[in-house]
Amino acid sequence: MKNSDELYLSAREAAAELAISPATLYAYVSRGLIRSEPTPDSRKNRYRAEDVRALKERRVPSPEPRGLRSFDADLPVMDTEISTITEEGAIYRGVNCVDLAENDTLEHTATLLWDVSGVDPFAPDNQPEISEEMRTIAGAARRAAPIDRAIAVLALAASADPRAFTRAPDGRAMVGARIVRLLVATMLNAEASAEPLHQQVARVWAADNKHAPDLIRRALVLLADHELNASTFTARCAASTGLNLYDAVIAGLAALKGPKHGGAGVLASQLVKTLVDRDVAPVVRERVALGERFAGFGHGVYKRGDPRAQSLLNALSRAGAPRKFTREVPERIAEATGEFVNIDYALAVLVHALRLPAGSELALFAMARSVGWIAHASEQLQFGKLIRPRARYVGPAPGRRTGGS
Repeated sequence: MKNSDELYLSAREAAAELAISPATLYAYVSRGLIRSEPTPDSRKNRYRAEDVRALKERRVPSPEPRGLRSFDADLPVMDTEISTITEEGAIYRGVNCVDLAENDTLEHTATLLWDVSGVDPFAPDNQPEISEEMRTIAGAARRAAPIDRAIAVLALAASADPRAFTRAPDGRAMVGARIVRLLVATMLNAEASAEPLHQQVARVWAADNKHAPDLIRRALVLLADHELNASTFTARCAASTGLNLYDAVIAGLAALKGPKHGGAGVLASQLVKTLVDRDVAPVVRERVALGERFAGFGHGVYKRGDPRAQSLLNALSRAGAPRKFTREVPERIAEATGEFVNIDYALAVLVHALRLPAGSELALFAMARSVGWIAHASEQLQFGKLIRPRARYVGPAPGRRTGGS
């Protein structure tokens, strides 16, 4: 290795050693995997050689074949132009989601993530096709959980959309917008509309709260994508088999429901409800003493706190949400556990502050993240390759016999 006896490597040397692009090197630095510092005599940075070597060791393939480089939360497994994660927040095609959430809508965020400029996917006349069978299913599932109702309706939607299988990038964006509009309408038990998505949600779920439209808008933008999380990877795998975007979104919805993913917001809401009429400090001490974890705290990627959560909590505070939930609970839990607030807790506080229906944490998450699933599924369809990882076999050696002698 060049300069192997020295303490530091240049960016070019570090990238070459790991066989990665400079952008990936910078992503490793932002996640704390490689330490860097300015060189004494220039504006360029230098990189700790020991960190590069340690990371290289972690990335060396095992003797068994492996389809993807790693499933470690810290290491990339595939290339994408859509988004990445930094300590300052998720980056949507070069734009920080926290900055985007200050003023933008989910619709505009979608056009950014889908990389479209020649068409307007959310034009008023680009409405979903809805068959009688879809209406029947939606009516029968009216009292079901929003995400379950959406899965049932979407399962029939591709058959009703004559352009569901288009291969043109702009055409896929138009299909994507119809899917998002259908998904939101189905979850709200409402008719599909050209009204801005955040306003639709606020009108149906929080009509009497003047802060609801802006707070919901912010949450939807912050949640639109988050690189290769479990549901997005599921959606990409589904798309890689040649499925249409409707089916890829169904795959994402199913994966999102899990309590270790989108379902964590529902668990965080239980924590908020527990604390409504109780002092924070005793509850935190009791749970810590029992070894219990706090839903909505800690993150596999953000080691120093989730910027999306802080953005939403700050906005909630400005809108008059109780300081107990926007400041005291996060501070007390961080002091007691060393785990910082994440977006699931912030979403739970949003639901509590706006008095949204039970379970709307997961529904809001799904509405927003559907935009990211469509972006990643479209990119995977454009790649045209099947995602087929291999398992590392750790079972008995070949040749083992079963049964009697």
